[in-house]
Amino acid sequence: MTTATVVGSGPNGLAAAVTLAMAGVDVTVLEMADKVGGGTRTSELTLPGVLHDDCSAVHPVGAASPFFNSLDLEAHGLTWKHPEIAAVQPLDNGRAGVIHRSITDTAAGLGIDGPAWQRFFGPLADRFDDLTTDFFRPLLHVPRHPITLTKFGLNALAPATLTARRFTTPEARAAFSGVAAHALYPLTRPTTSAVGVMMIAAGHKYGWPVAEGGSRAISDALVSILTEHGGKVETGVRVTRLQQIPASDIVMLDLSPTSIADIAGDALPKRVARPYRRWRYGPGAFKLDLAVEDGIPWTNESARRAGTVHLGGTFEEVAAAERDVHRGVMPRRPFILLSQQYLADPTRSQGNIHPIWTYAHVPNGYTGDASEVIIDQIERFAPGVRKRIRARFVRSTTQMPTYNPNYVGGDIITGSNDPGQVALRPRVSINPYWTGIDGVYICSAATPPGGGVHGMGGYNAAQVALRRLST
Repeated sequence: MTTATVVGSGPNGLAAAVTLAMAGVDVTVLEMADKVGGGTRTSELTLPGVLHDDCSAVHPVGAASPFFNSLDLEAHGLTWKHPEIAAVQPLDNGRAGVIHRSITDTAAGLGIDGPAWQRFFGPLADRFDDLTTDFFRPLLHVPRHPITLTKFGLNALAPATLTARRFTTPEARAAFSGVAAHALYPLTRPTTSAVGVMMIAAGHKYGWPVAEGGSRAISDALVSILTEHGGKVETGVRVTRLQQIPASDIVMLDLSPTSIADIAGDALPKRVARPYRRWRYGPGAFKLDLAVEDGIPWTNESARRAGTVHLGGTFEEVAAAERDVHRGVMPRRPFILLSQQYLADPTRSQGNIHPIWTYAHVPNGYTGDASEVIIDQIERFAPGVRKRIRARFVRSTTQMPTYNPNYVGGDIITGSNDPGQVALRPRVSINPYWTGIDGVYICSAATPPGGGVHGMGGYNAAQVALRRLST
């Protein structure tokens, strides 16, 4: 029987394991931590019974994932829960850019920019499933929907600053900037529209849901499918050398390129080792979890009903903060992602004590404490929130690699989103998943299509491995 070992149980590792197991392969997953999931874990970080997502929190691309949607995840315990409002970016005047799942409702709230928003994002949302067929694959492939992909590509290649010029109001520009900033790259650079355009289109098609009970429900569902097909998971196993891995026909590494170079050593061909060791990491995430009594008293009413709140002020402020972070400078007012998952999923709260998930974009390897800066930024748009905080938990950029070694310097997307790495990750190759070692593949977020909880990197890598076995 064909055997496979998967190192790492993040969503890509588990996706690879499930894909192989469903094809009849005998699969074992090795996980360093005592819990599976990588970026999709959930813990009681602040107070007993208050559930916080350890890394990933809100899942528009997860709900849109072709691989996830090919599985009956609901039968294995995953339930997507939707907040009343998808995402909000408040401004100092009390107004905000508001994104609803409905593109019509979003456009209606954006005033004179409503028609432009609908013209731009409407066709992409309508053809989103066709788009993902190509977008979630390596760049070098024959597209199945070339016209849709070309239209998206032309928009995606533009800097976010250029795309923002389609809109004139501070609210619409802010709404776009908050999503574009998920790229963790200066918004003046080429390709920085890609993440914003993709996530907004996904949100209008599938919403910005959370997993009931926490993001760990995604991992649990994948593990349930894996075990149903005979696979198994071993936790507490740290792999530091390829020789530790049991003899297997297929080895899948849900690891960063630099980690693979260290683990593989001289077994890695020089043509592969060079780009792996030169892999560039992006800015870090400083994570702060809060337990807040009675929730956050946002000045803007829509923010009180939103699952995701982007904190950064105007488009220009967000762009300036992202520029500074990329230069290694800690902004006085960094861009902050904040999630109120409990609004869609009350099971995460204990009475009137609610979990608040946040992280700030900071320079890679930032050694300072950004806790007060984050709280100040929340207080800016929600005066009085500081008095409601009952507990807090910090995971700094230097602590991130302890939680997950792929997060070098706090880079939670496993690699800088600069144009070269976006287009040809993790190296220039028609088969980016193969490490150059017979039977050994990389399947982490450093592979196409990149970061996000969608499992497509693992699925794609597993498909490559299965095809090579059959030839």
